[in-house]
Amino acid sequence: MSAHDVSKPLTGRVAVVTGASSGLGEATAGHLADLGAKVAVLARRADRLDDLVARTTKNGGTALALPADVTDAAAVQAAADRVAAEFGGADLLFNNAGVMLPSPVEERRTDQWDRQIDLNIKGLMNAIAAFTPQLVASAAERGVADLINTSSIGARNIFPTFAVYAGTKAYVTHLSTHLRVELGPKNVRVSALEPGIVGTELQDHVTDEGALAWLDGARQSMEFLTPQDIARSVGFIATLPPRVNVQLLTVMPTLQAS
Repeated sequence: MSAHDVSKPLTGRVAVVTGASSGLGEATAGHLADLGAKVAVLARRADRLDDLVARTTKNGGTALALPADVTDAAAVQAAADRVAAEFGGADLLFNNAGVMLPSPVEERRTDQWDRQIDLNIKGLMNAIAAFTPQLVASAAERGVADLINTSSIGARNIFPTFAVYAGTKAYVTHLSTHLRVELGPKNVRVSALEPGIVGTELQDHVTDEGALAWLDGARQSMEFLTPQDIARSVGFIATLPPRVNVQLLTVMPTLQAS
């Protein structure tokens, strides 16, 4: 495959996708493989990853399963070491693993608070710690690398009972802006992706009745984004010329007002 094949603009690149067993991660891994990248897919559910690797291979792509929990720093570093050993290092990280567990703060669901902070913030940072050296090395060699972090429209808009989740996503957006200043001079582009409502497993984890009713009402009033919509957005960011860094990309359902 020619590196100049316009249908495979990511040929020669190595993409790591966290949260790859479903939803945005699964769809994006498949799309990046279709664009020519080798993909390393990281998530806890090994059976899902094996299925994704099999499908990717069947479609002519190259994929590596990395069963790991992003909240386990040592496991994420071990996964990074495998990417270096088998693919020569990553030059794109779609840092996407996350969970959404809304509830009224007065219910003091500290177990859910901890889960969201551990996964959406600490897990994000574990992946950044493990893969940033590879991104910097790849950018020095090839002239470009990408760190794309999944935030949310919740980072800037108000959604009652979603305070902890929205707070973790505000962290992701603000962190990304700062990391861009650090890594941009080294040709590592940093982007925050802020989707509105996407139809994924994320909603399946919600237990709060009020939030479930709100989500059901939203589903009746608009067509949600699909994981494929976000996958194409990531592909767009990654295939731009190296001089172009999309700092923030907000992707909303047409009928979602805020």
